[in-house]
Order: sequence, then structure tokens, then C-alpha cells
Amino acid sequence: MSIGPSAETAAMEVEIEAGMAAGPFPKRIEGRTPMQLAWARLRRDRVAMLSLVIIALLVLTAIFAPVIVHVSGHDPFYQNRDTGLSPAGIPVGPGTRFWFGTDELGRDIFARVVYGARISLLVGVVATGLSVIIGLTIGVIAGYYGGKVDLVLSRFIDIILGFPFLITAIALVSVFQPSVLIIIGVLVFFGWTTIARIARGQVLSVKEKEYMEAARSLGASDLRIMRVDVLPNLLAPITVYATLLIPANIVGEATLSFLGLGVIPPASSWGQMLGAASEGGLYKLAWWYVLFPGLFLFLTTLSFNLFGDGLRDALDPGSDRAMAK
Repeated sequence: MSIGPSAETAAMEVEIEAGMAAGPFPKRIEGRTPMQLAWARLRRDRVAMLSLVIIALLVLTAIFAPVIVHVSGHDPFYQNRDTGLSPAGIPVGPGTRFWFGTDELGRDIFARVVYGARISLLVGVVATGLSVIIGLTIGVIAGYYGGKVDLVLSRFIDIILGFPFLITAIALVSVFQPSVLIIIGVLVFFGWTTIARIARGQVLSVKEKEYMEAARSLGASDLRIMRVDVLPNLLAPITVYATLLIPANIVGEATLSFLGLGVIPPASSWGQMLGAASEGGLYKLAWWYVLFPGLFLFLTTLSFNLFGDGLRDALDPGSDRAMAK
């Protein structure tokens, strides 16, 4: 006896209800963009994520420095000569009153370290951003047009690389007064060259691809091709290098400030504090004056470098380190 259409339909409905009772239907598989895949790989890198958390805390510390200093109860520029110095004139060590101790003038080191984060991070981020803009522009132009344009710009980059870093900084400071703008200018003057070389090499490797030829045949302008077809290929390597250039610029600012070529006191930066602690052997009497600025400088540069390594592995899943994770 055959089952009619109504009976067959009823049997199918029973099977569907039984399947729904057994559990939910499988989720539909959705595609993910390369950036989503990179973010998923980055989240699995515990060291990189911990470094990102530390960087976020440092940025928040710099942004909310006035609030943090207000909670500590000490002004970074006020000289606490009665409570911040011993009767012999020696700085007071870390304690409940001064969390990180005081300097040779009785100023609170904790407040100065917090305010120093503002200058160090500002110089590192701004100098890196300007270096990326200048280097990316010159590198893309040199690689895309090639020929005499590439030759002239490449020789210009070689000339810039021929200038010694410290001598150039000293020469600029001798003409202008030491300031944050001078530091940023010196760091950008040397920082954009490597980015330009990276961008030029990447453009040379992709400008003869089929999709580039197709864009030209459709009548796309050079500016549109560079913006739409070239720049996306530069995003990953330039982003990774930028995360590694930030700590290099922070250390560069600290070096110049340590040598007295950076910020002008009483403004504080980590390098300027280390330089002040080295004068007259003050660090021998007040070890905390070296420890805390140096620790923050070390922690900042290490966090940026570790995050940059993790970001490189996330954007390049074929690397040896990424395959080992």
C-alpha cells in the first residue's frame, strides 16, 4: 500500500520536528576578511595582548595625568623642600607620602614620571605619524613612476641617511632653543627614510601585476591607482614597522633629553630625569631617581616591540613564529 502525498508530507514534518528537538541546526559558515583573520590570530598571542594592555594603560596614564597627580596630592613642579628633603638636603626615598621618592629639589618623582609619559608618548606617536606620511608618499611616488623620479628620490634618501644623528641634533639645537618641536623634527628627519624604502620596494613588486594593468587599461588615473590598488598592499608592512618605530622614537627622545638637547626644565620627560639623576652622582644617593623613570622607559619600549612582533606574525601567517604558535 503506497503512502499518499498527504501522508508523505506528514512524515517529512515529523522528521523535521524530531531534528529540531534533537538540537539546533548547524550554523552557517561565514567568510572572514584578512583583517578579521589577523585579529583572531593576534588575540591568541598572549604576549602581544598583554603588551597591548600595558600600552593602553600608559596612554591612559598620559591622558589623565592631571587627575592621577591630583590623587597623589603632589604637583610635579612644586619643590617640597621641607618634606621632600632630609635635614642634610638629600632626597627622600619612596614611602607613603612620596610614592616614588623625591628628586634633588624635593619634587615628587611619581608626578614627574606620570607627566613625563605625556612628552615621551607624544613625541613617539607624532614623530612616527609624520614619518609614515612623508615616507609613504615619497616611497610610493618613487616606486610607481620609476626611472629618473626613482633615481632622484633614492639618491635624496641616501643623502639624508648620510647625516649623523647626534651631530645633526646638536647643530639644530645650537641654532634653535631645545624644545619638543626640535626633537620631533630631528626624529622625523631621520625616520621617514626607512619607511620610504619599504614602500618603494613594495610598490616595485606590485606595480606590474595584472590588476594594475587592468586599472590602467580602464583609464584610471595614477592617483586613483596609488590610492586604491597600491596603498592596501602597503598597509601590513607599514603598520608593523610603525609599531616598531614608536619605541625607537621614544628612546631617541630620551637620548636627546638625557644629553640636555630635549625638553627644557622644569618640564619632565623620562630621559631628562635620567640625565638629571646622573649629574653629580645623584643616583648614588637616590637610586629611585634612576629606577622609576628607567623602568617606565624600559616597559614602554618593550611593550611596543613585543606588540609589533605579534602584529607582524598575525599579518603574516606564513612566518616561522606564527606557524609555531
